[in-house]
Amino acid sequence: MATQALEERAGAVTFKGEPKTLVGRELRVGEKLPAFTLTSGDLQPATPQTITDGGKRAALLIVVPSLDTAVCSLESKTFNTRIGELPEGVSAYVVSRDLPFAMARWAKEQGDVRLQMLSDYRDHSFGRATGLEIKELGLLARAVLVVGKDGTVRYAQLVREVTEQPNYDEAIAAARSAAS
Repeated sequence: MATQALEERAGAVTFKGEPKTLVGRELRVGEKLPAFTLTSGDLQPATPQTITDGGKRAALLIVVPSLDTAVCSLESKTFNTRIGELPEGVSAYVVSRDLPFAMARWAKEQGDVRLQMLSDYRDHSFGRATGLEIKELGLLARAVLVVGKDGTVRYAQLVREVTEQPNYDEAIAAARSAAS
């Protein structure tokens, strides 16, 4: 069975100043979110249809390399404290390659976490479908995606230096806008 080679984007991001390659085509605003399967905390599959609740909700996807790092933990905590700024029609998720058990442990250690956790550990389909897989590290790049109820990408923020934080205000504003 032949496999199709995925596009590679050399130098698309840096990690501690070192250029890294992203695997997969760059996701653009206005496109439909491509097919993928993530794994929820209860080990159930989560697809684009799942995260938009069958077209009833917009989705804020907070993509991080690993919750076991200081920047990813801080970013997720920050979004969690700002989740109240989102309207009722937006679901918020943290997506990483961490095992669902590690994600649950992180959430338990933080206390009141209202973000939902989704893992790309199983088949890596999310990272490749969205063009966010870092080839050299086997992790996801830091990014924020907002998906409308119709499954269309409304906002895409790729953080070029993986060790830096995203623009929270822009991401929250985009998620609010996608809910209407």
